Amino acid sequence: MHTLLRFYWTLNRVYRAVVINRPYHVFTGLVILTIVAAFGLTNFKLDASADSLTLENDTSIDYLREISKRYQSGDFLVLTYTPKADIFSDESIDTLKQLRDELANVDGVASVISMIDVPLLYSPMRSLAEQKESTRTLLTPGVDRAMVKQEFLTSPIYRDMLLSPDGTTSAILLNLKVNNQYIEMARHRDALRLKAKTAGLTPAEAHELEKVAAEFLAYRTATAAQDAARVEIVRGIVEKYQDRAQIFLGGVTMITSDMIAYIKSDLVVFGAALLLFIVFMLAFLFRQWRFVILPLTTCLMSVTLMLGWLSWIDWRLTVISSNFVALLLIMVFAFTIYVVVRYRELHAIDPDLEQADLVLQTMRDMAIPCLYSALTTIVAFMSLVMSGIRPVIDFGWMMTIGLVVGFILVFVVLPAGLMMLPKGEPKDRGDNSAALTVRFSKLAEFHGGKVLLVAMLAVFLSIWGISKLEVENRFVDYFKSDSEIHQGLSVIDRQLGGTVTLDIILDAEKNTLDIVESETADEEDPFAEIPSDAAAAEVFDEEDPFAGMGDEDAFADSGTTSNAPPSYWFSVAGLDQIRKLHNYLESLPEVGKVQSLATVYQLAHDINKGKLNDFELNVLRNMLSDDIKGFLIKPYLADEAQQTRITLRVIETTPDLKRAELVERIREYATTDAGFKPEQVNFTGMLVLYNNMLQSLFASQISTIGVVFVAIMLMMMVLFRSFKIALIAILPNMIAAGTVLGAMGLVGIPLDMMTTTIAAIVVGVGVDQAIQYFYRFRVEFAHDQNYVEAIHRSHASIGRAMYYTSVTIIVGFSILMLSEFIPSIYFGLLTAFAMLMAVIGSLTLLPKLILLLKPFGPGK
Repeated sequence: MHTLLRFYWTLNRVYRAVVINRPYHVFTGLVILTIVAAFGLTNFKLDASADSLTLENDTSIDYLREISKRYQSGDFLVLTYTPKADIFSDESIDTLKQLRDELANVDGVASVISMIDVPLLYSPMRSLAEQKESTRTLLTPGVDRAMVKQEFLTSPIYRDMLLSPDGTTSAILLNLKVNNQYIEMARHRDALRLKAKTAGLTPAEAHELEKVAAEFLAYRTATAAQDAARVEIVRGIVEKYQDRAQIFLGGVTMITSDMIAYIKSDLVVFGAALLLFIVFMLAFLFRQWRFVILPLTTCLMSVTLMLGWLSWIDWRLTVISSNFVALLLIMVFAFTIYVVVRYRELHAIDPDLEQADLVLQTMRDMAIPCLYSALTTIVAFMSLVMSGIRPVIDFGWMMTIGLVVGFILVFVVLPAGLMMLPKGEPKDRGDNSAALTVRFSKLAEFHGGKVLLVAMLAVFLSIWGISKLEVENRFVDYFKSDSEIHQGLSVIDRQLGGTVTLDIILDAEKNTLDIVESETADEEDPFAEIPSDAAAAEVFDEEDPFAGMGDEDAFADSGTTSNAPPSYWFSVAGLDQIRKLHNYLESLPEVGKVQSLATVYQLAHDINKGKLNDFELNVLRNMLSDDIKGFLIKPYLADEAQQTRITLRVIETTPDLKRAELVERIREYATTDAGFKPEQVNFTGMLVLYNNMLQSLFASQISTIGVVFVAIMLMMMVLFRSFKIALIAILPNMIAAGTVLGAMGLVGIPLDMMTTTIAAIVVGVGVDQAIQYFYRFRVEFAHDQNYVEAIHRSHASIGRAMYYTSVTIIVGFSILMLSEFIPSIYFGLLTAFAMLMAVIGSLTLLPKLILLLKPFGPGK
């Protein structure tokens, strides 16, 4: 105890000597530091990459990168093309050709697939020799366009892919080049990170990780800039054709680019509007320029120092942590309000007190409650680190560091600024807000039973609503209905086979591979020393499935089956398994377009008018032209890995879509009905990554709130040395957090990456107010030991500061309604609603619980 007292008096002397006695030096030093930090803002960056939208250490993203590299299937952009003329007219086809040619020349576009590019296989059906001799497309002279339309609408290859059911809209797919360097750098970095968390790294490996991470970050930044530039180039091309067709753009790259644009817009609009509102509130409440300029300076310094530091170390804001700026502004503003209100109160009580003593007394009175308020809020945000979601983790750390910086600046900038200004005359003569807050205390005094009844009703409604809370949400619902993203995704989703991709990766069994390889090694070439004419005649002596090839060309071009390595998946047994699973997937209402080797299998059946054996399948494979193989086989077969891929797109607008349930249903069918073993079936794609993140939200929300409540209860018990006080302080905020989550469940708003942080924010800020109230109440109660009078006086003093900060938070977050990003709108409105519930609870339920439980003794 003696040591603590010595530390306190030493800190008091240092604080007085530095901040109170040398305010100009302190203020000048902070201004210089802020200017240095501001220079770093030129390096400020936003991040909406896959790393910022996935779970921490999610191995699924590494598996996705491995599969992308193996099959050379990268990102893509999708355009919907709805011409004003008939889509199969010469005018529309010419326009499409011009558009296709311009898009194909865009840097980074590997290929363009449209209805004028794909090979026609059923218009009409031709033999393999004819297909190999000349590939026919919609641009081939003499093609029957009516027959082509039927092929696009009904064939297993193009159905739900190129042409909408009403025949008015076509899809243009821009396959982007696979960035193998990006994949290798990311996998190298992630492998080192994983080893660091599991087995630990040697000094050399730690240095390598630091170097690799820095190189990858720089490369990712350059790649993101190229991707954004490509999207703008494509948009520029599309704009030239809008007079002839309605064209929408979609795709992950485009969504990422637009999300960053929305975040930047929100930062500017929301930040500027919030600052203007803070200036208005300060001017309206205090009517003295010093109490406008000093709090505003403190807020701006806090944000500038933090953003500058984050920019210098290249720690980037994401979709979630972009709210960090607004929250830090509001939290620092709350601290300044508490300090200013107390300063004005002390000044009014003793106008003759010296400025130095007045400032020092204000800081002494507010240091402990503000410190505990900051600590409890820090605990709330630190709990987000447990979420396992990278942007949420970053948000938690940024707010934690920002609160530390903000707290220090409040107790340095404000007192130093006050010391540089004359004391002036006291002007704190009360205001209408004091009368309003005292009405709340009288409500608690005279209608406490009704307050408790409403609180219990809120608890029951919250429990009911939370039981209905879901984490399923759709990409398309993130954007307003009149936005290009929403319109484009809606058309693709409803008419062109779905939006979100899911890949099913099937690995052949090891014993099957041995058999295939053994049979291939032992099998003699059936055409050894046999002329090709005799070979063809002998093999197809009953009925030649490739009639029309010509005897001379039957196998002369293809050679033998040795052209392609042996593959279980390109055998009758393997293709039958694939087809069974493929057909099941097409029967699911949530699934749109499905693509796999089953389509080439169906093509072989249709050409042969019957089933082929393994040998004939391999002959067919070698007889297909390169462009057809590149379209029907290469994207779905990895011979070296003895692996095949089924790709599908999920229709996000399907009512009651449950991603996790869908994946499990597919897995169960594959392992029970389709004959695959569990270890053979793996899933990847954006749906898997997004689903992993969504499914972790609910569990992390529960654990987050639990940790916050327990930690804050313990801190309150340490501060006030009373379990009753800790319980009274936490209950209104538990109800406020539960109310907002319950309201989300009742109205059908799902949890997402932004709304999952609301509960922690509400508890942190709400308990901040409860601590301030209890700290003041303890002082007021010590005067006369009268609970009722102490409550009225507390409401008229600290209650005003709570009212000011709550109004600022509620109105400030409501400004997010101006956003173009739907999750930001929900976040703003729900946070405003939660803070409204929190301040009402703190001004009504909190005093009623104090009167009911009498935590400071019986009183008078």
